[in-house]
Amino acid sequence: MASGDGFTSPGGREMPASPQAEAGILACCILDGADTIARCHEQKLVAEAFHVPAHRVIFEALIALYDRKSAIGTIILAEELNNRGELENIGGPAFIESIANSIQTTAHAGHFIEIVREKYLLRRLIRTATGAVERCYNYAQEGLENFIQDIEQEIFKISEDRYTDSARPIGESVTGAVQIIQKLLERGGELSGLSTGFKDLDTLTFGLHPQEMIVLAARPSMGKTSLAMNMAEAVCMPKKGRQHAHPVLVFSLEMSAEQLAMRLLCSRAKVSSERLRGGFANREEQERLAQAAVELKTAPLWIDDSGQINIHELRAKARRLHTRHKLGLIVIDYLQLITGTDPKIQREQQIAEISRGIKATAKELHVPVIVLSQLNRESEKEKRQPRLSDLRESGSIEQDADLVLLLARPKDAKDDFSVATDHADLIVAKQRNGPVGEVRLTFLREITRFENYAE
Repeated sequence: MASGDGFTSPGGREMPASPQAEAGILACCILDGADTIARCHEQKLVAEAFHVPAHRVIFEALIALYDRKSAIGTIILAEELNNRGELENIGGPAFIESIANSIQTTAHAGHFIEIVREKYLLRRLIRTATGAVERCYNYAQEGLENFIQDIEQEIFKISEDRYTDSARPIGESVTGAVQIIQKLLERGGELSGLSTGFKDLDTLTFGLHPQEMIVLAARPSMGKTSLAMNMAEAVCMPKKGRQHAHPVLVFSLEMSAEQLAMRLLCSRAKVSSERLRGGFANREEQERLAQAAVELKTAPLWIDDSGQINIHELRAKARRLHTRHKLGLIVIDYLQLITGTDPKIQREQQIAEISRGIKATAKELHVPVIVLSQLNRESEKEKRQPRLSDLRESGSIEQDADLVLLLARPKDAKDDFSVATDHADLIVAKQRNGPVGEVRLTFLREITRFENYAE
């Protein structure tokens, strides 16, 4: 099968292309289905962008399946190509299988798309520039201004295709804003976001809102994981009459899924984990644990306890689950454990990239993302309440966050207070769309659970 744009340039040199990246995109499309193909559409990746003829034919077939809202897989793709009379031309089912097995993870789909787009634009630029040179040699007094303008337009068209259409007319945004206002007025002061499970915090923030990056920070052993999981539980297992259950994805980079499940079981059943480790649990406690286990098994809660994970892999995993189960909340425990995509650059730059990626995920999937973070030791040294500047590697985190919650020892705590023994202060240090303030929470240490504070 001949390539439409040729494998060599007019000068005899090989045209820019990356067959490996092209195969990578096709593999991601086969494995990830609609998710990767939708991303290709967003990035204006067309069939002509594939330099290898067989890759181009396969991508056209994938687009056809996507447009028909069909399931996607190696067998379905082979059948589609067979119906088109192209299966044997591209190498048969074995070639499709080899492409599908060419990658281990779909986490790098965005990277593959960028490479293929770049090579495609370079090939277009080479053809346009070469054609302009030939036209210059054969220029026949047709009007120099018009001649130059034609060439400019051809190059501008290539430049224009580098960008996706992200700008929208103000009318669309105003319509969306009016709808939000109408909902707020209809609710008459009710929550506009997801309930955190803590009434005083909900009063201050009106809940957790889509597209928000929420930073929950504290010193070690202050209970930030417990608080985040209590909020996750309130979203995926709300109390009757409060709100509908929403799917939650938790990235647990420090604790295993089993450890987190154990903590959730004890917290929900209100049974001391220390008593369990000692082998003590009375009949009533055992019954509560059994009931909590039944409830948790059916809860729309997913836990990813991958150890080493970078922001691209995290986003790809979240995106993939979101296509199957429309997520209501994502929790990341915790930010400093996410690895940078380039270990050579300074850690502050890595954190900036990670922070931007988390915020972009919240916007892309239209969900609130709670990300846990550590505080430095300054507040402990100075024996004061923490503040925004105490966020470890804080610059980009503070800038990207829509809501910053600082979990701290109470103001009236004694000097020997090191963990949240019976209550803690939750400081709303930043809220992009609302006031700041403080909320007091009760902490039940034996069952690692926060509850509404009561005098």
